[in-house]
Amino acid sequence: MAAADSSPSIVEYFGGEDGYRCGYCKSDTGNLSHGMWAHSMTVQDYQDLIDRGWRRCGKYVYKPIMNQTCCPQYTIRCQALHFQASKSHKKVLKKMLKFISKGDVSKAASEEEPMDSHVEDAVACDFPYKAESHVSQSELTPLSVDHAERVENEDEDTGETKEEVNEHKVESGSRQICADKETPLTGGPAHSAKIAHAPPKPGKGADLSKPPCRKAKDIRKERKLQKLLRNQPCTIEGSPFQAGDPGFLLQNSKSKPNQPKTIEDFVFVSLPDDAPHKLEFTRFLCDSPLEAEDEPNGPECGYGSFHQQYWLDGKIIAVGVIDILPYCVSSVYLYYDPDYSFLSLGVYSALREIAFTRQLHEKAPDLCFYYMGFYIHSCPKMRYKGQYRPSDLLCPETYVWTPIERCLPLLEQSKYCRFNQDAMAVDEGRIKELGRVRVLHKRIVMPYSVYKKRRKGPSDEASVQQYASLVGQTCSERMLLFRS
Repeated sequence: MAAADSSPSIVEYFGGEDGYRCGYCKSDTGNLSHGMWAHSMTVQDYQDLIDRGWRRCGKYVYKPIMNQTCCPQYTIRCQALHFQASKSHKKVLKKMLKFISKGDVSKAASEEEPMDSHVEDAVACDFPYKAESHVSQSELTPLSVDHAERVENEDEDTGETKEEVNEHKVESGSRQICADKETPLTGGPAHSAKIAHAPPKPGKGADLSKPPCRKAKDIRKERKLQKLLRNQPCTIEGSPFQAGDPGFLLQNSKSKPNQPKTIEDFVFVSLPDDAPHKLEFTRFLCDSPLEAEDEPNGPECGYGSFHQQYWLDGKIIAVGVIDILPYCVSSVYLYYDPDYSFLSLGVYSALREIAFTRQLHEKAPDLCFYYMGFYIHSCPKMRYKGQYRPSDLLCPETYVWTPIERCLPLLEQSKYCRFNQDAMAVDEGRIKELGRVRVLHKRIVMPYSVYKKRRKGPSDEASVQQYASLVGQTCSERMLLFRS
C-alpha cells in the first residue's frame, strides 16, 4: 500500500520493566508489557505493528511481554472471507432480527443474557504513566471511559453466555451418540435414520433401558421421508427407482442442495414495512493516532479509525470503534446501552463487523481479515474469541500465523507457547541494522548512527535496540523515534 503523501509515524518508546495490575487474573504486578505513545501513526505502520503483537489503546500502543506476563495475550484474527457462523452466532442474529421485525423480546428478556463483547482491550489501558512523556495522564484515557469501570465491565461482559455453554454441551452430546447405522437408506448418507420404527434397543448412559438420543435433523429427515412416501405411492415411468425409494426422495425433495445461511442473510434481510423497530448504522471518523488515508484501490470510506454507531428507533444504543487497515478491520472497543444487553450486542456487533470486512474486500482485495484483539487462553472468559472460525493466532517468537486448532492443544499444556514448530525458524522481520533506525531529535530526522554521535550524556543504545527489536526493521526505518 502506497502512502507517499502521509506524514510519518512519530512514537515515544517507554520500555516495559515494571509490572502492573492485570485486569484478567487480578494480579497486582503480574501484567508486563512494552509501551510507546503514538503522537501520529500511518495505517500501514499500525498494520505491521499488530502483525508483530502490538495493540493500541487510544494513543498508547503496547506489546505484552509474552514469556513473562501473567496472562499471555495472543493476537487473533478471523479469516472473514471464509467465516462460518456457529449455531450460537446465528441464534444472536435471529434474536436481533426477531426483535426488529416482530418486537419479540419475551425470551430474551427472561434469559437476562450477559454481553459477549469484545471490549477487553480497554482493560489493558490501565498502564502506569511514564515520566518521559510530556503528554498529560488524562490523554491516556480512551474516549473518557473510567479505568475502574472498564475493568469491572470486563468481568461481566466478556464471558460466554449461558445459552452458548448449554448449546456446546448439546452439540458435544449429539456427536457422541448417533442414530442407528446398521441399515442406511438407499442412496442416502450412511448415518440417516431408518424409516420403520423398531423396538428400542438398550442405550448407554444413566438409564440403559432407553434408546440412544437422536439428532433433531435426523428426526426431521425421517418425518419428511414419511410424508413423501405417503404422497408418492406410484412408480415413476422410465426410472429405475421406485417413487417410494427413500434415497430417491432424499435427492429430489429439493431442487438445490441445502446451503447454510451466511451472516449477510441475517443482517441484510429486507424487513416488512410494519416492522415495529428500525435499526440503522452510521460511521464517522474518530480521533486516534491513525492518520486517515484515501487510496484509489482502497475502500470508499478510506483507511483510519471510525465510530460505528448503532441507532435503534432514533436512539443510539451502541458505538463500536474500529480501525480500517490495509489488510484488516481491527476491532478496538464497543460501548453499549446496558438496557439493550439482552440483544447480545457484543456478539452482534462482531458479526456485523465481519460482514463489513467482507464488504470492504469487494473494493479493496487485500483487506480480508477481521482482527479481534487478543486471545487469552489462561482466562476462560476470554476464550469465546476462538469460536469465530476459521481463525489464527500469532506466534510470539516468529510472528507467523498458525491455525487456532493447532494452538489450543499447546496452550492446554502451557500458557506461553511458541506456535511455530520449526525449531530453526526465526523472526524474519528482526532488526539487522540498528544504525538505520530513524530518529527525530530537535525537529531533525536522522538515522540512529548519526544521532548516536551527536548525543550528549549516557548512551541510550540499549533502549533503542529494544525498541527496534520489538517493532522490527521495516517499521524502525519508517517510523520516527522521538528523542529529547
